[in-house]
Amino acid sequence: MSPHPVVQAIIDLSAGAVGGTACVLSGQPLDTAKVKMQTFPTMYRGFVHCVTSTYRQVGLRGLYRGTTPALVANIAENSVLFMSYGFCQQFVSFLAGKPKEAALSDVQKACAGSVASIFSSLVLCPTELVKCRLQAMYEMEASGKIPKRQNTVWSVVRSVMRTEGPTGFFLGLTTTIAREIPGYFCFFGAYELCRSSFADYMKCKKDDIGVVPIMFSGGFGGACLWLVVYPMDCVKSRIQVMSMSAKQPGFFKTFMAITRAEGVRALYSGLTPTMIRTFPANGALFLGYELSRKLMLKQFSD
Repeated sequence: MSPHPVVQAIIDLSAGAVGGTACVLSGQPLDTAKVKMQTFPTMYRGFVHCVTSTYRQVGLRGLYRGTTPALVANIAENSVLFMSYGFCQQFVSFLAGKPKEAALSDVQKACAGSVASIFSSLVLCPTELVKCRLQAMYEMEASGKIPKRQNTVWSVVRSVMRTEGPTGFFLGLTTTIAREIPGYFCFFGAYELCRSSFADYMKCKKDDIGVVPIMFSGGFGGACLWLVVYPMDCVKSRIQVMSMSAKQPGFFKTFMAITRAEGVRALYSGLTPTMIRTFPANGALFLGYELSRKLMLKQFSD
C-alpha cells in the first residue's frame, strides 16, 4: 500500500536532502576546479594545473571554498527535485492515462524529471550564484576585476543585496532552467534505463539491484547530463561570476561573445574535472536517495 501523498512528499524531500549532502561531500574540490576553469579558461593549462595552482595559492581550503552554499544549494535543489519528481510522475501518469499504481516507462520518468527540474531551479539559482562567486573570488581579485574583499558566504550575500538587490540572486535563472530541463531528462532517463538494464541482467526488481549498480547508474546519469548541457553551464557560470565587476548580457549574447572571442572550445573548459567528479558524486547522490527513501518507507509501513 502506498503511503499518504503528504507522507510520500516528506520522504522524497528528506531522501533528496540526504542524497544532495552525499553528492557535495564527495565532489566539491572537482566542482571548484570546474568553476575556475569555466570562468578563467586562459589562466590554467588544464585540470591538474588548476588544482595544484589553487593549492599553492590558498591551500587545501581553496578547493573547498563554497562548500557551505554548495551544501545549501544541493540539499535545497535535490529536496525540491525529488519531491517534485514524485508529483510529476503522477502528473505524467495522468496524462498518459495510466492506472494510479501502474509503473511508468523509463522515458516517462525522464519526462517527469525534466518537469521537476523547473521547480528545483528556483531554489538552486540563488545558492549556486553565491557558490560560484566564492569559488572564483581569487581569480577575480588576481585579475583586477574586483578589489580584494572578505571571502565569506555572508560577505557575498551582503554584496549582492547591496549592489543588485534581491533579484540579483536570480541572475542566470533563465540559463539555469534552460540547462536543467534537457539535462534532467537525460539524467533521470539514463539512470532509469541503466537500472532497468541491471535488473534485466540480474533477473530481479530495479529496487533490488544492489549498491554498486545503483552508484554506477547514478554516475552514468550524471555523465549523460553534463555531456548534453555543459556549454550552458559554462555560460551560466560566466554570467554569475563576471557580474561581480560589471553588468552582464543575457544567455545568447554571452554565448556568442565567448564563441567569437575564445572559440567553441572555451565552452567546454573544465569538462575534465566535471566528468571525473560525476561518477562518485552522482553515484553518492542516488545511493543516498534510494537507501534513505527505502529505509523511511519501511519505517512508515511498519
